[in-house]
Amino acid sequence: MVTLRGLGLWALLALAVPGGCLPHGGLLFPFGLERGDAELEPGDDARSPPLELSTPLRFYGSSINSLYVLTNGIIAVSEPSREDDYLGQFPLSFGGIAPFYADLDTTGGHGKVYYREDSSPDVLHLAAKYIQRGFPETAFDPSSAVVVTWDSVAPYAGAGEDTIFQVKRNTFQAVLASSDSSSYAVFLYPEDGLQFYSTYSKNDKEMVPATVGFSQPSTNYYLWVKTGSYNIIANDEEVIGNLHKSSNLGKQGAWVFEIGRSDNILSAKITSTPASVEYNDYDQFEEVTADPSVSHQDSIERSEQEVSYDISSSDQLHTSYSLPQPAAEGDLQSPYQASTEHPSAEPHFPTGKTPPRQFPVQQYPQQHAQILNVEEVDETGIVFRYTTDAQQTCANNRHQCSVHAMCTDYPNGFCCSCVAGYKGNGRQCVAEGSPQRVNGKVKGRIFVGNSPVPIIFENTDLHSYVVMNHGRAYTAISTIPEALGFSLLPLASIGGIIGWMFAVEQQGYKNGFSITGGEFTRQAEVTFVNTNEKLTIKQKFSGIDEHGHLTISTDLEGKVPEIPFGSSVHIEPYTEIYHSSHSVITSSSTREYTVTEPERDGVSPVYTVPYQWRQTITFDECIHDDSHLSVPATQQLSVDSVFVLYNRDERILRYAMSNSIGPISNGSADTNRNPCYTGTHGCDTNAVCRPGPGNQFTCECSVGFQGDGRACYDVDECLEQPTMCGSNAVCNNQPGTFRCECLEGYQFSSDGRTCVAIERVINHCVTGTHTCDIPQRARCIYAGGSSYICACLPGFSGDGRSCVDVDECQLNRCHPDAFCHNTPGSFHCQCKAGYRGDGFLCVPGVPEKTRCQHEQEQSMSLAPRGPRPVGHFIPQCDIYGNYLPTQCHSSTGYCWCVDRDGNEIDGTRTGPGIQPPCLGTVAPPVTVGPSVKPDTIPLPPGTHLLIAQSGKIDHVPLEGNNMKKSDAKALLYVPDKVVIGVAYDCLEKMVYWTDISSPSISRASLGGGEPITIIKADLESPEGIALDHLGRTIFWTDSQLDRIEVARLDGSQRRVLFDTDLVNPRAIVVDPMRGNLYWTDWYREAPKIEMSYMDGTNRRILVKDDLGLPNGLTLDTYSSLLCWVDAGTKRVECMDPNQLGRRKILEGIQYPFSITSYGKNLFYTDWRRDAVVAVDRTISKENDNFQPYKRTRLYGITTALAQCPQGHNYCSVNNGGCTHLCLATPGGRSCRCPDNTIGVDCIERN
Repeated sequence: MVTLRGLGLWALLALAVPGGCLPHGGLLFPFGLERGDAELEPGDDARSPPLELSTPLRFYGSSINSLYVLTNGIIAVSEPSREDDYLGQFPLSFGGIAPFYADLDTTGGHGKVYYREDSSPDVLHLAAKYIQRGFPETAFDPSSAVVVTWDSVAPYAGAGEDTIFQVKRNTFQAVLASSDSSSYAVFLYPEDGLQFYSTYSKNDKEMVPATVGFSQPSTNYYLWVKTGSYNIIANDEEVIGNLHKSSNLGKQGAWVFEIGRSDNILSAKITSTPASVEYNDYDQFEEVTADPSVSHQDSIERSEQEVSYDISSSDQLHTSYSLPQPAAEGDLQSPYQASTEHPSAEPHFPTGKTPPRQFPVQQYPQQHAQILNVEEVDETGIVFRYTTDAQQTCANNRHQCSVHAMCTDYPNGFCCSCVAGYKGNGRQCVAEGSPQRVNGKVKGRIFVGNSPVPIIFENTDLHSYVVMNHGRAYTAISTIPEALGFSLLPLASIGGIIGWMFAVEQQGYKNGFSITGGEFTRQAEVTFVNTNEKLTIKQKFSGIDEHGHLTISTDLEGKVPEIPFGSSVHIEPYTEIYHSSHSVITSSSTREYTVTEPERDGVSPVYTVPYQWRQTITFDECIHDDSHLSVPATQQLSVDSVFVLYNRDERILRYAMSNSIGPISNGSADTNRNPCYTGTHGCDTNAVCRPGPGNQFTCECSVGFQGDGRACYDVDECLEQPTMCGSNAVCNNQPGTFRCECLEGYQFSSDGRTCVAIERVINHCVTGTHTCDIPQRARCIYAGGSSYICACLPGFSGDGRSCVDVDECQLNRCHPDAFCHNTPGSFHCQCKAGYRGDGFLCVPGVPEKTRCQHEQEQSMSLAPRGPRPVGHFIPQCDIYGNYLPTQCHSSTGYCWCVDRDGNEIDGTRTGPGIQPPCLGTVAPPVTVGPSVKPDTIPLPPGTHLLIAQSGKIDHVPLEGNNMKKSDAKALLYVPDKVVIGVAYDCLEKMVYWTDISSPSISRASLGGGEPITIIKADLESPEGIALDHLGRTIFWTDSQLDRIEVARLDGSQRRVLFDTDLVNPRAIVVDPMRGNLYWTDWYREAPKIEMSYMDGTNRRILVKDDLGLPNGLTLDTYSSLLCWVDAGTKRVECMDPNQLGRRKILEGIQYPFSITSYGKNLFYTDWRRDAVVAVDRTISKENDNFQPYKRTRLYGITTALAQCPQGHNYCSVNNGGCTHLCLATPGGRSCRCPDNTIGVDCIERN
């Protein structure tokens, strides 16, 4: 499906903005026989002869020369089929434009359908005015217009159809205006013109909602048919019912679209946009299987096919294309994905406004459950309350509260409570009214009916979407076996617990999230009364994860009655009584479900089954204040509009229900049916519904918005209170809030509010502006402020600004029987002839020859005097008698690599004139004198940082050690993805990344071109990724599958390296030159940093003490320092893996996620600051930070070097001689087979 840019659901559901330059009077273009219209013959499946066009219609980039008008609200762009072949389907195989596609009927004088092509000036002028209002920057001069009017048409009447429904009539109009280069569609819906929104389908034998949209014709190939692009504007009763009073151009009932583009259908953009965003709740029902998420700050674009199918029930639930959400700038694009996609997992950000006196919202990003230092679950799985020690106060425990909560001290401890505009228990808070998502896993062991063999399933995905303003929860459980799917239909309460969490609250009553904050365990027992079969449901809710989603695990065990394949299940509205007492909630109820089996011999058996539910919910509450006492001891949950479905093709189990919580009703009618409590109000998303007497209510815009409550608009605080941010700062308005940003040269002081001048301190050692001698002779030592000290390196003398070599040979450092050879900054000693030793100690005797020297001597002695014969090879030795790693034949010119014993390494021989990059296998003897310090190595030009920011990857150039922030820009947009880890291939200039929304690993060339997904199967949550540019392999962690894998760069030859003793593996780095692999595991009970060889052998723990949440890890290949950031200890630390000594680089940081290194600097991403922070590791001080223009959560970061680091490993030449995977080890390599290799083609060896 092609993206609808610029069309927002607010435009369908919010009131239109009055005004404009459109003509007054009737909405519709003139029509009828007097205007020259042709009239379609009466019937319920009539179609016109071809309407030949004088000006071709541009449609999805194609030129259309004739059209067909159909009774059923369609203008076909090719010859249509009979309605029996297409009713209930969309897209349409013949292609069409559908202002109201449904089963319509004009038989017996029930309305008329008129159509014509018109080139009269008044019609063209009127069409141009509509189009220019919707597209003010477009100069459009139409040469013809097709006007089609459905006047008072009736719905098709099925057998036994409601007579009231049969008298309803619809009037609507479509105008297609074209010029030589473009075409536009105008849909017009007059007031009271749409009296029905669904029709009875002869094909489906049920009521089906109408569809408004566009469909490109299918393409027929020899053996298959390719479906064309299509766009659904609306196919939901509620949305269709608002077409006449909404608009995308500011005039009620008028809608304009540009339809001639080849890539998409472009919607008009209303010039005065409401700040609210209303979502069609069932649009999300099909999408909950994909775990989508949306940030109100970012727009997302799709251009994919969407699988669409209709589902009818008492709720009229159906699949619908998700319409886009307004964004702050540029194109407005679709925020959601179809159920077959895996879209962005970017968390929801609250749009409710903090009062102006508070500090801007971005200074308090969302808190996450894993950083809390409290024990939540014992071995039985029961959650205990978090009582604090007597000395615990808010001063050192503020992090345990949500950023949207207040912390209050009490005599015996502290408690958290959500601020106004947010719901929760204080530890977890979400914005009132904001849609919520719940993700998790389901496993089960269930006997069905009389079967003696249980059905077992594990690791099944559960996704839920909740429309909080209406208390409606949609839950989908994927890959449920068909033998079990229909029998689980009565268990709607699996998802019903999510409905309880976010039920609409009546005055004085609290839903589950307000009480528990989404952190609790639930154990339920279901007893089927007739057969006494029992099923146990165990669920654990773990609060909000780092992606802004609630998490759940579900375990099902027991026995259920068998429900035949193809049956439907209906559950009537019901109520449950919840009893609360000291961190425990219990409930029990007896209710029924009705099964309708498939038709047999003309009869569909129907029967009702009673079943009992008993459940216990245990959770964590703060006992120091009395707020928990305000929850009524007894509350009633009312559940209605229950919908259950099992899709056999997709093997997806779906539940939907509406929920409200309040007092126990006496069965009489009702004070509790106020629209605020039932979710049937029409308040704006950014408004609060205030109940009044009876069914009365008022809508009140939230803080930061203004309007009548039904349509709320953002307040520009920056305009109304220009001095709000104080001096030296600028105020940036945002929907529902604002942001203060310090001017260039200023930064926030420690109070987080005041902008103060940045101290102009220059570290000349970092900037290279010092006056010390060159790095090979001297070093610059930072002394604080702008001061520094110059000092000569060992082996040199002078004042540091001018250093000269010390001749150590004059100091008699060698043995008397040795020669001394001076070198710059150093020297070496060599025993004289007739002596042997290391030069520092020499004793009489001839030094023992090495194997290489013996072989060399022997080869030379065998050769005759004079020129050597062709083909005679003499090995080459270094000055210490070791084999040179590269051996070449002096006659033939061939070269090859050898090991320490002089044996040729397979697969390294090269042709004449080419030397392979061989590695020395014997370390040279230790020399006296200094080595060059790592931080003095020149930085390669053109280096930059790559930063994963949800749906895109940014890059920031580095100039020296510093970030060139002014040149930062987006490198790659992947708007429907949540990019976590990022890696860079310095050889092929490719960027690699992991995506957790549709679990996959992809890559793209920095030179341009489309991203390519290289791995998308058998992944759950790929996070960290590392790349061996020498061996041409990638390594990654999967925190859901708890394993570490390796594959070739194209995603082939996958092999699992580790799948044991891992709980939450995250960061991973490789050291290709030394053959080592490092990774972190942030398991809260036992965090650790581990290492192994790159082939998975020699695994060991490097660090396990004094760790909290080691999120990020990096290895500086020049200094061999392994550094990490820890969001638990709030520290940056480094160590030499070979020495195991740790050094604290920086303490007191906020919430780091990922880290990389370059030169003296470490760069880490911080979730709290939404920034990349630079730290000089040599002086343990932060020296810079970079905040992208759009302040959203930053994930992975890596350094993209302009040149690859110097060095080689045994896999860098000819794949190390391996048939498949070549994995480096210290001083060698291992040849390994991928896990899926069968046969003898793969050879493993060390």
